[in-house]
Amino acid sequence: MKILWNVVGAIAIALFVALVALRFTGLDPNNPKAVKDRRPGLWLKGDLVTAPITDWSFTDNYDTIEIETNTWFLIPHSVRIDCATYQGRLYLNSRVAKGVAPYPGGKMWNRDVARDPHVRLKIGNSLYPEVLVLVTDPAEKEGAFKAMQKKYPHFDLTPGGSINIFRVTNE
Repeated sequence: MKILWNVVGAIAIALFVALVALRFTGLDPNNPKAVKDRRPGLWLKGDLVTAPITDWSFTDNYDTIEIETNTWFLIPHSVRIDCATYQGRLYLNSRVAKGVAPYPGGKMWNRDVARDPHVRLKIGNSLYPEVLVLVTDPAEKEGAFKAMQKKYPHFDLTPGGSINIFRVTNE
């Protein structure tokens, strides 16, 4: 029994050390061009921007951005996502395949946002603490969807799938 406790203790210490190291080094999601090797990350690193943003159109220069959500187990979850601006506001999307449970089902970051809408966005080397709001207004959703299609010419829904669109706000 003493050996078991020693092994469990050693594993716990190793996990603690690894998490502390990752907290300081971060672990950004991988390069989006490596589609075969898509993996999420943990903490995002960058220069914190706390001033409210009133015009997000500068994000049109970025193919993807990164989002860090707060998980229920207290270790952040980060992934690369598409974004587009519509009427100066920033919108994020999460496409859902046919047969996947409706929001917040499907993607882990959607479940995290449903539980805690406070996120950090990494755009370039800047980090923006923001709040996400699920868009339910049909006109706003349609406008944001068309902005996504304009930015990403091959952007569309999978047959039978759906899309969740989030508006970024600092409220």
